Amino acid sequence: MKLSRQFFLFTIGGVIGFVVDAGLAQALVSWCEWNAYYARLVSIPVAATATWLWNRQQTFKNNGSGRGLFSEWLHWMALMGVGALVNYGTYAALLMAFPMLHHWPALATAGGSFVAAVFNFSTARLMLFKGAKTSV
Repeated sequence: MKLSRQFFLFTIGGVIGFVVDAGLAQALVSWCEWNAYYARLVSIPVAATATWLWNRQQTFKNNGSGRGLFSEWLHWMALMGVGALVNYGTYAALLMAFPMLHHWPALATAGGSFVAAVFNFSTARLMLFKGAKTSV
């Protein structure tokens, strides 16, 4: 699959992940009165799982990881965990710089997600889904 098509599909997965991440964080803050920092500790892994599901079925469907399902998910979570640190660091910096975002974490989530997107694509493509898929 061409790199531009993979990046396009990865971007769709990122949008799905953002909706899950921002939606869950906003719901936890608005409806459950959670702290904005703690809400992301829940929303990020849920969103990462959603993006893994999309990307393994769409973006990298012609590339195998050579791993079992659970092992692939764990590897994805570990690799995306580095991007999540970049994401969360940007998010926290935005919350500190703009205190009103504590009530609107979805906006700060957008900033963190944008910064981490290119890093996550490169990591997924070059480190996990790097081989041609053999058989399922």
